[in-house]
Amino acid sequence: MTTTSSPQADPREGVAAARRRRGAPARLWRGRPDDPAWARPALLALLAATCVAYLMNLGASGYANSFYSAAVQAGSESWKAFFFGSLDAANAITVDKPPAALWPMALSVRLFGLGSWQILLPEVLMGVGTVAVLYAAVRRRFSAAAGLISGAVLALTPVAALMFRFNNPDALLAFLMTVTVYCVLRALEGARTKWLVWAGVAIGFAFLTKTLQAFLILPPLALLYAVCAPTSVRRRLGQLALATGVLVVSGGWWVAVVELWPKSSRPYIGGSQHNSFIELTFGYNGLGRLSGDETGSVGGGARPGGMELPAGMELPAGMRAGGRGGGGWGETGIGRMFNSEIGGQISWLLPAALLLLVAGLVITWKAGRTDTARAAFLAWGGALLTTAGVFSFMAGIFHQYYTVALAPFIAALVGMGVTVLWEERARIGAALTLGVTVAGTALWSYVLLGRTPDYLPWLRWAVLIGGLAAAVGLALTGRLNRRLAVGVAGLGFAVALAGPAAYTVSTLETGHTGSIVTAGPAGASGGPAGGGPGGGGPGGGGGRTRFGGAPGAGQNGTPGLPPTTPTTPNAPASPGQDGQGGRTARGGMGGLLDGAEVGADAEALLRKNADQYTWAAAAIGSQNAASYQLATAEPVMAIGGFNGSDPSPTLAQFKRYVADGKIHYFVSSGGGMMGGGGGGRGGQSGGSSISSWVESSFKKVTVGTATFYDLTSPVAAG
Repeated sequence: MTTTSSPQADPREGVAAARRRRGAPARLWRGRPDDPAWARPALLALLAATCVAYLMNLGASGYANSFYSAAVQAGSESWKAFFFGSLDAANAITVDKPPAALWPMALSVRLFGLGSWQILLPEVLMGVGTVAVLYAAVRRRFSAAAGLISGAVLALTPVAALMFRFNNPDALLAFLMTVTVYCVLRALEGARTKWLVWAGVAIGFAFLTKTLQAFLILPPLALLYAVCAPTSVRRRLGQLALATGVLVVSGGWWVAVVELWPKSSRPYIGGSQHNSFIELTFGYNGLGRLSGDETGSVGGGARPGGMELPAGMELPAGMRAGGRGGGGWGETGIGRMFNSEIGGQISWLLPAALLLLVAGLVITWKAGRTDTARAAFLAWGGALLTTAGVFSFMAGIFHQYYTVALAPFIAALVGMGVTVLWEERARIGAALTLGVTVAGTALWSYVLLGRTPDYLPWLRWAVLIGGLAAAVGLALTGRLNRRLAVGVAGLGFAVALAGPAAYTVSTLETGHTGSIVTAGPAGASGGPAGGGPGGGGPGGGGGRTRFGGAPGAGQNGTPGLPPTTPTTPNAPASPGQDGQGGRTARGGMGGLLDGAEVGADAEALLRKNADQYTWAAAAIGSQNAASYQLATAEPVMAIGGFNGSDPSPTLAQFKRYVADGKIHYFVSSGGGMMGGGGGGRGGQSGGSSISSWVESSFKKVTVGTATFYDLTSPVAAG
């Protein structure tokens, strides 16, 4: 029984021989000596195609998630803000995540200036890098074909095409988790300590990207190494202890600095209630995500923070009340990854991956304890099952785009499983399993495509018919000549990827802005036509339409684009603007999910004499503050953090800032849902008291429909 297509590297290979292999002049083009001639050109073509596709229409997303873009802008101007992940260069408060994902983008902006491409290009490169690492991991133990299939599946996964062009932390997290599995598999080849250490480093930085989510893959990988590494039990345990120590150092150095730094001279830790990153890690971003008890969150029920929704306002799909303990973030349970909100993002090949995982383990079951083929199935399969299991049952905040973490695991299992079964196709069981896999994938694609019946209605029938035909051919592949068998396999592969590829193309053609974004065409994630959760156009591109704002309008009223040229007071009003540079279209949920429209007059007002103040303005909620900061390039204080529920600053602190002349304007929240600031569950924000004090104490300045309060001009006593 064969389980490999190429010999694996001898871990005892001499250093000189290894250097000769690595130093071959034509290495880049020809690849490994045992690769077929087409392998390396095909890999380079895959990486180039992925890069070009992900760069297509990149600028349409503008500042994407302005919450993180504002932090990137701040980090490009202040090294202190860069280190802490502050939302503004004056370091009032941080984002609600550690800052590692911000660092590549901030360095890009520092080098090339602020703009959509400068922010999003590092994310695209992470996507290309993830495809390359995945290929290397699968190719090393299996074949070049397996690596290419895995890379193609990953690149054409809709949620991957979304998040590797967006500025949330999930892109870097997916890359680092893929690197971690690669390093563990390298370590398993010969009980190589250095590769296990590198795995610890990768997980440590993944922790600094999205805290405890990085640890979801640790239990299966650690157990796998403890059982299967080709060395003594004592050495295995020692290596794991060393890797754990490295993980603690690589992920804990930043935490130690933050916790030891005097609180009075560093920004407030956004998302926490007591200015503590440890609290943030194990509370709002940790155990609270599992239980749904997230202090300061807007979740925990059908209505954010227990507040009543204004008439006609609808929660995003990802925040609707669900059954079976789903709370306010959708239905939980074993079917969550397949439901109408999540299925079209990630699950196209998830049933196939699970079936191929079982098939791979059956084929390699009788191999020795240290067999690396079986270890590869266990590594990728374990990572998939633990991560998908937590996603399926967590009752706290959960967004569709989180599932990008599953994409590399699914892709690896598909590439490995298909090629292993192909090698065994002369056996009736393997041939039938290939046929069943393709048939099941075609049927599931037919179901998923049926959820958007107006989108390419012919495609689901083509997938179904082609898939069933390919399935029959694959079931009989052991009796076909090689050329015909390869043709049938090619048809099956094309059919399996047709659905996700179509959704990916739709994703690439659409700009995406706001806090909650989804991949695919309109209605692909349970939302109405014209926008997914967060609204604004196909795929949930903008964060506005479903909450009464302009369809997909970005800053300056241009869809998805940051401000480039000022608008004039007499110019015709663009969507989302009042024609006078004021703020009109509030973001989702009163500015929680996306920020405000900022026009030329509002920009001019805040920029005037801004260098005389620490903060040009203060606004309730990070998205509102981010909008003004990105428009003016001046620090804007976010009162209450992302949810408006963090106790930063308190009313007393805010009064001191005003008395010391550090803040020029206060941005009125109007009557929006978050207007009081501090509606988060269990939050302690003083936003409401700050708003009341400001409105009763200082002069109002109106620009278009936007209202500001000049904190240097108190009203007359009485």
